Amino acid sequence: MVKLKRKFGDRYDGYRVRNVDPFFLLIPYIMKTRVDSQVYFSDRIEITELERFVRKHAGTDIKGLKMYHVLTAAIVRLLSQRPYLNRFVSGNKLYARNHISISMSVKKNMTEEAETTVVKPMFEPTDSLSDIVRKFSEEVDKNKIIEAQNQTDFTAKLIGRLPSFLIRGVITILHNMDKIGLLPKAINKVSPFHTSVFITNMGSLGIKSIYHHIYEFGTTSIFVAMGKKYSRMELDNDGNAIKRKYIDIKVVADERICDGYYYALSMRMLSKILKNPEILLDKPDTIMLDDGIILKGRLSKEQMESLDDYSYTVPKEDMDIGELKKEII
Repeated sequence: MVKLKRKFGDRYDGYRVRNVDPFFLLIPYIMKTRVDSQVYFSDRIEITELERFVRKHAGTDIKGLKMYHVLTAAIVRLLSQRPYLNRFVSGNKLYARNHISISMSVKKNMTEEAETTVVKPMFEPTDSLSDIVRKFSEEVDKNKIIEAQNQTDFTAKLIGRLPSFLIRGVITILHNMDKIGLLPKAINKVSPFHTSVFITNMGSLGIKSIYHHIYEFGTTSIFVAMGKKYSRMELDNDGNAIKRKYIDIKVVADERICDGYYYALSMRMLSKILKNPEILLDKPDTIMLDDGIILKGRLSKEQMESLDDYSYTVPKEDMDIGELKKEII
């Protein structure tokens, strides 16, 4: 992510959004909680070609590729092009998150007794599908070890051992600190609720997709649920009966971060990416910055001139992320 200079009113995890319609500055004071602000989207994705794509690359250049990797990569790509989706509301104020992270719950094995943990890998907007698979697989494989305990598990168990009245007090204090941007960074780092998007793969449990609420604690504005695969008999353009495979994706989102039209176009883009997953094999051509951030005072004149309407071009030559940041920032 392009790192901008922090200004008064920013948080360590996000920049204050001020350059927006006054309605979006007012609405967090009217709809004060995420429960008040939840909106629901659903889409049915035809996956016949997507399955072929996964089988082809899982057996060749992207070992271990799964359907949920493609969904995750599609969401990361979407956030790189539709930055309003990476906003969050905290303390009645709107912020643009300064990083991309995806949380996902993981069963250590498929039994009722097995523990559930949560992974939260960090991504770059320039990541390709192979980058996503590598980062996600490293986290998932590490946390599927039965004896393993990540920092999220450790923190949850530590707080969970306290008496009930102390747990209530600790959570209340942390929640209030978060509202004013003073939550300790160590807590933010291990919290699965402070993330760009939370994903649940209901298909891995063999059930249909669900609408999953977004959490009041934390800064997550979007929850995505992917259901199991299923088939439908349909007629093609010539009137012949054919079998097509689908998955359902359901999204619960905070309507305070952007308007319905922006959400609708974003859902269409997500569907288009999933129907054409080949575009995820390469890095995106451009990255969009949130134009709700006032850039004056955050970038030098030369840096401002290098931007084209809140977008920057991703170099095509091989370049690691550190070098890319040096060139852009």
